[in-house]
Amino acid sequence: MGIMGDKRALEADSNDKKKQERELEQKENEKLEEYGQLTLENNQGRRKIQLLSIIGEVEGHENLSGNAKTTKYDHVLPKLASLEDDDSMDGLLVLLNTSGGDVDAGLAIAEMIASLTMPTVSLVLGGSHSIGVPLAVSTDYSFIVPTGTMMIHPVRMTGMVIGASQTYEYFNMIQDRILSFISEHSQMEYGQVKALMHNTKMLTRDLGTVLVGAQAVQEGLIDEVGGIREALQKLYRLIDSEA
Repeated sequence: MGIMGDKRALEADSNDKKKQERELEQKENEKLEEYGQLTLENNQGRRKIQLLSIIGEVEGHENLSGNAKTTKYDHVLPKLASLEDDDSMDGLLVLLNTSGGDVDAGLAIAEMIASLTMPTVSLVLGGSHSIGVPLAVSTDYSFIVPTGTMMIHPVRMTGMVIGASQTYEYFNMIQDRILSFISEHSQMEYGQVKALMHNTKMLTRDLGTVLVGAQAVQEGLIDEVGGIREALQKLYRLIDSEA
């Protein structure tokens, strides 16, 4: 009876452990599906890396259509705050495939990423347009895949616009915030970014410039052309250098 009892106890412990593992895996899958967030920790050095995906449109204070893929700042900002407070986390990897979105929300996320004390790396996949540009350069080091694109263009506003000089000044103020952030967190000068933003020779129905892969690196906007392998290896090196 003693042996049988011990066996049942071991089986119960094993079942409980498997149940906990399944529940943890389910929570991770739900988090990935809803927020695009996941913890990467199966690498050789057992480094704990937070994965953050910024996809679709960066949502502002109003909810976008249910059919649109969005990144919600009210989900991302608390996560970044908890990440900074978590001593067990070693680094942050940001994946970007965004069409842009709300300026205030995008800059808020970019400022949070830039102020993290842990090593951070970004990777532009597909595209990182408009307010996605400050998000891409907010990390310690940035990558773009060879076919990735980045569009720099002037600030746009939807809805009613009052035709007054104050409106123009307000647009300039918003634009200055974006230009300043990009120039402070990349190798580009303020005037250089502004010139690309007001380029009239590339887009037929708009001002701005589209940079593809290596062009973004040549301009000094992004640090290096590469994919997920290069991005992770760079993040590993940054983490190990601080150990």
